[in-house]
Amino acid sequence: MHASSRRWPRWAGWSPQAARLARKLARMTTSSMPPRLKLPLGIQNLAKLRQQGCYYVDKTGLAVDLIEAGSYYFLSRPRRFGKSLLVDTLKELFEGNRALFTGLAAESRWDWSTRHPVIRISFAGSVSDPARLEERIHELIDENERRLGVQCTYRSVTGRFTELIRLAHERHGAPAVVLIDEYDKPILDRIAEPAQAERMREGLKELYESFKAVDEHLRFVFLTGVSKFSKVSLFSGLNNLTDITLDARWSALCGYTDEDIDTVFAPELPGLDRDEIRRWYNGYNWLGTGVYNPYDVLNLFQKRVFGAYWFETGTPSFLVRLLAERKVFLPRLQALHTNAALLSSFDFDRIAPEALLFQAGYLTIHDVRQPVLGRWMYTLGYPNREVEASLNEVLLPEYGVLGDAEAQERLTVILQRGALHELETLIRSLFASIPSDWYRSNPLAGFEGHYASVFYSHFAALGLDVRVEDATSHGRIDMAVLYAGRVFLFEFKVVDRQATGAALQQIKARGYADKYRARGEPIHLVGIEFGRAERNVVGFEVETIQGLAPLSAPSAGS
Repeated sequence: MHASSRRWPRWAGWSPQAARLARKLARMTTSSMPPRLKLPLGIQNLAKLRQQGCYYVDKTGLAVDLIEAGSYYFLSRPRRFGKSLLVDTLKELFEGNRALFTGLAAESRWDWSTRHPVIRISFAGSVSDPARLEERIHELIDENERRLGVQCTYRSVTGRFTELIRLAHERHGAPAVVLIDEYDKPILDRIAEPAQAERMREGLKELYESFKAVDEHLRFVFLTGVSKFSKVSLFSGLNNLTDITLDARWSALCGYTDEDIDTVFAPELPGLDRDEIRRWYNGYNWLGTGVYNPYDVLNLFQKRVFGAYWFETGTPSFLVRLLAERKVFLPRLQALHTNAALLSSFDFDRIAPEALLFQAGYLTIHDVRQPVLGRWMYTLGYPNREVEASLNEVLLPEYGVLGDAEAQERLTVILQRGALHELETLIRSLFASIPSDWYRSNPLAGFEGHYASVFYSHFAALGLDVRVEDATSHGRIDMAVLYAGRVFLFEFKVVDRQATGAALQQIKARGYADKYRARGEPIHLVGIEFGRAERNVVGFEVETIQGLAPLSAPSAGS
């Protein structure tokens, strides 16, 4: 027998006691890891998910809590966040399909003896025009009539819907449940065309006003979508609708928590960097428990490669144009301050970028405070690395910078080597590539923050750890970048003519490097001055200092 093919006893040379313990630990390790299950990518149906043996993050306990706490709800969450699965779960609960909840939190808490007729409306898919919207609403009512075994006689949208609710109650002997998914999609699909969006809103308003007349026939109402339009414009017939979007109790009603990733999806984690999963996909928060976007996580587990999976499913062209038109200072999006009124609602004829960014999922809540009793102020920021990098990449062309993969690769190499003289050349080339026609025709041409925005977005688009307005005990650093075992501190100035050296001087005078000295890494101080007339870098000064060496661990004998 060839020597390499011998099979030596695994525990050879071990004492009997050690071998027994090793075998026991091996069995425990092998048996404690649950088997890998099917990933529920694209599955929004609870029955299908459960019957196919997919991973399932149990939200049924929260669903029962929600039902016990009230009757009329509205929830806003970004796209692909599990809203449709939540709606389907509520449907299965009210219809009493107990078998689907075996082993779940709701099984022992729900009254399975009572069933309610469920009217389910979903505006998923595209509705091309207002005339088609009314036709689609009638089709949805038709579907619910057939499923519930009733026949309406009224022909208007309002008349048919109220009659459907009343007949469902009479036919089934229990008040009806109404679940409306993606209530706002017809409006959002035409958000860039105000006249069409208004007609869509009026068509939906006719449906949503129906609830006012049939309260006695309703057990539960739940609407969900991406955006929160004001009650005056869309929900005048639902003045008792409770908005749970920013209620801490329901922050994790959709999405996966850190605990869910570590427990439910434990079999998927080996081979993936857990900290990177957190940095790339965690961070969404609605004043309670933070969550991951399920679509991102499931794609990562399937493909085993980090990518901008959620971001790539939607093209934020309208959002990108809006940010450019409003001259939004891009670094400000890392820490954007706003109040509750501006954050909670918008209409297509007066869209605040803060509200759109938040409701669409590009920003989330980082902090909340109450400076005056009853007045809440929120600090918004990117939820994670995926969104920050991807949004900045699509925004760069709006600032005159075309995508250049080669230049981005050069930037990472320069930072890895700390070759800052090459960085100056790259940055000059970056601004020189912006066509002069762009400056003449673009509303951002006179915007001083344009220079800092382009500079920041170029770094952020790479997915680097970029920190703007980085607070220290001596002031705020314009921009800090932590990468490849190095710290880069940038200060920007815009000057009329010649460089003055004030940018680098400010970094040194205010001791900005002190915050990072304890890391023991090289710290590069970079002062950059942009000329108004030159539209480029006119001053680029660099100084490198060494951080403090970390304290060594005491020796074993000390």
